[in-house]
Amino acid sequence: MKQVMVQGGSVVVLDVPAPQVSNKNILVRVTHSCISVGTEMAGVKMSGLPLYKRALKQPENVKRVLDMMRDQGIKHTMDRVLGKLSAGSPTGYSAAGIVIEVGSEVEGFAVGDRVACAGAGIANHAELIDVPVNLAVLLPNTLAADVASTVTLGAIAMQGVRRAQPTLGEIFVVIGLGILGQLTCQFLHANGCKVIGVDLDTDRIKLAIENGLDFGIDPSCEDYVERVHKLTDGFGADAVIITAASDSSKIISDAMQATRKKGRVVLVGDVGLDLQRADFYKKELDFLISSSYGPGRYDPIYEEGGQDYPLPFVRWTENRNMEAYLHLLASGKVSLANLYHPPYPVERAKEAYDALKGEGRKPLLVLLEYPESDTATQRKVVFDTVPTPTAGKIRVGLAGAGGYAQGMHLPNMIKLRDKFSLQAVMSRTGSNARTVAAQNKACYATTDYADLLSDPDVDLVIIATRHNLHAGMVLQALEAGKHVFVEKPLALNETDLVFIENFYQKNPNGPLLMTGFNRRFSPAMARAKEVLKNRTTPMIVNYRMNAGYIPLDHWVHTTEGGGRNIGEACHIYDLFNYLTDGACVEHVHATSMTGQSKQWARNDNFIATIKYVDGSICTLTYTALGDKSYPKERMEIFSDGKVITMDDFKLLSIAGGKHAGWNASATDKGQFQELVAIEEALSGKTGWPISLADQIQATRISLSVEEQIIS
Repeated sequence: MKQVMVQGGSVVVLDVPAPQVSNKNILVRVTHSCISVGTEMAGVKMSGLPLYKRALKQPENVKRVLDMMRDQGIKHTMDRVLGKLSAGSPTGYSAAGIVIEVGSEVEGFAVGDRVACAGAGIANHAELIDVPVNLAVLLPNTLAADVASTVTLGAIAMQGVRRAQPTLGEIFVVIGLGILGQLTCQFLHANGCKVIGVDLDTDRIKLAIENGLDFGIDPSCEDYVERVHKLTDGFGADAVIITAASDSSKIISDAMQATRKKGRVVLVGDVGLDLQRADFYKKELDFLISSSYGPGRYDPIYEEGGQDYPLPFVRWTENRNMEAYLHLLASGKVSLANLYHPPYPVERAKEAYDALKGEGRKPLLVLLEYPESDTATQRKVVFDTVPTPTAGKIRVGLAGAGGYAQGMHLPNMIKLRDKFSLQAVMSRTGSNARTVAAQNKACYATTDYADLLSDPDVDLVIIATRHNLHAGMVLQALEAGKHVFVEKPLALNETDLVFIENFYQKNPNGPLLMTGFNRRFSPAMARAKEVLKNRTTPMIVNYRMNAGYIPLDHWVHTTEGGGRNIGEACHIYDLFNYLTDGACVEHVHATSMTGQSKQWARNDNFIATIKYVDGSICTLTYTALGDKSYPKERMEIFSDGKVITMDDFKLLSIAGGKHAGWNASATDKGQFQELVAIEEALSGKTGWPISLADQIQATRISLSVEEQIIS
C-alpha cells in the first residue's frame, strides 16, 4: 500500500506492507485524510534540522540519548540515532474511510461501515490503517468522507471549548484563526456566545466572519486588548481560548489582560509558557490546558485497550467528542465549505505539503484522497535491489522490529555480517517493517508472520515481539522447521510451556530453540564460571536488581507483558541455572512486599529464593523502589572460600585465591556473544547454547515465583 513518510525535511510516498487487523481494532480502507497544517508541518520542519538544532528543541530526547551512551557506548548510540533519523517516520493523525475487516474482540462495527479515525501513529496518511475502536466513530449517513477526515481537528477544537465551559451570552476571544481557531469560533457561535477573533491574517478574519464570527481584530493594526475591553463595556472577555502557535509567552500575557476578573484562559495551541503571576493573580483567573481530543487521550487502556469510560461519569471522551463534531458537520451547524480546497491524490502528497511551505497565503486545510487500489492490501513489499551473497551465512527472518531489535540485535548482526544475513523483516506496522528492512538491506518487508515461515530462504527466525506472542510464534516456527531465537520470556503460562515441551518430546531432533537469556554469555559471567570451575562446595548467590519504577499502565504490566517477574527476572533465574551447571531445582520460595501503595504491582518488589539439588541457594532481590542513579544489577557469589562480586556487567572482582577479575568501560550483558553462540551451534561447531532443560526450568521458576507473589 502507499503511505506518506516524513524524511529529511520533506515527505515521500512509499510502498509499505499493509497492516493486519488487531483483535481489538478495525481495518479501514482510507478514502481521505487530513494534513494538520500546524503539527505535521512542524514535524516536517524538525526532520530537516541538523542534529544539534534538534537537540536544542527537544532536550528531553537528549537525556535519553545520554543515558543510552552511558549504558551502550557512544558509537552504538550514535549509529542508532542517526539511522532512525535518516529512515523517516509515518505522519498523519486524522482520516476517514470504509471498514474492510473487524477484529475478533470488536463490537459496534461491521464490514462496510463508513468511519472517521484519529490518532498519531494510527490514522496515518496511508491506504490502510489498523484502528483501535475508541479512536474510530461511525459517519452520519449524510456526511461526506472528505470533510469527515478532519475529525481529529474538530475533536481538538471541541475539547478546548469544553474546557472553557461556555454559557449562553458569554463573550469569548479566540486568538489565532487557523483551522483550530476557525472551528473554535463556530462551536462558540453555535453555543450562543459572542465571539471576537484575533489574527494577523485579515483573510482568516474574513473567513471567520463568513462563518459567524462577530468581530475580528488584527493586532498589528490596533491594541486588541484595549479593543476587547471597549467591546465588553470595559469588563473584558468572559474567556479567551488560545489556538495560536508561537514561541512567545506574550500571547498568554495579553490573553489574561483581555479577560475579565475571575475569567478563564484556555490553551489549545503551542505557545510560550513563561507565566507572570501579576497577569492573573489580581483577577483570580483560571488558566486551563486542553489535552488534545479529550478524556482518554494518552491513556493506553482507553486508546489501545478499548476500555471506554462510562458516559454517566465522563460525558465527553475523545471518542464522543469526535462523534459530536461529525454530527455538527452533518447538521450544517459547523461548516468547512470555505475552508478547504479539492483534495490532492496521495501520489501528489509532496505537492500538498509544499503548498503549506510556500510563501504567501497558505490553505487552512489540505486533504489527501486515496483511489481504490487492487494492491493496497498486499502485506509484503519486495525490494528491487541486488541480492547480497548469502552462501554459508545464516539467513534471518526478524519478527518484531521494535526498539530492542533495532538497537541491539540488528547492529550485532551487522558486526557478524560474515555469519548472518537479514532475509526479511516482519512488523505489526508496515511502515516500521519497510523502514527497518530497507535500512538493513533485507530482501523484503512484511506484516504477515506466515511469509517468514513459508520462506525457504529463512533459516533462523528471531522473535522480538510483545511477550504474550512469544510462545505461539515459537511453536509455529518450530512446526515450520525453522530454528528459533526468541527474546525472553519463552512463555507466560504453563499451558504454552507444555506445548513447546511436547513438541520436542515428539521431535527430539527438532530445530534449535534459543531463548534470549543473554546474561549467561556476558564476559563477566564467563569469567565467573571459569573461576568456579571444579568447585567443591555448593554456592550462595545473592543477586540484587534495582529495576526502577515503571508506571502501571505500561505494556510490561499488562497481559501483553506478563509483569516484571516473568518478563525480566527470568534472566536471573537462567543465570542461576548457568552457575549451578544446570542442577535441578529442589524448591522455590518467593514473597512480595506487603502494605505497598497502589502505584506498585505485586511483582514490582519481591524476593525469590531457589534451592538446587546440589545444595546451592540462590536469592534474587528485585525492587522498583530504588533510585535510577544507583547501579541496576549486582551479584555476590560465595563458594570454595571465594567471593565473586559482579557490578552492572562492567566489573567482576574476586576475593580469595589468585584470580584476575574483569572490567569494561561500558555494560556488556552478552547480547553479541549470544549471537556468536547461535552461529556456532547452527554451523555444527557446538551443541545448543542453552539446553532445552535450562530454558524450561528458568521459565518454570518464573511461573512459580509469580504464583506465590501475586496470590
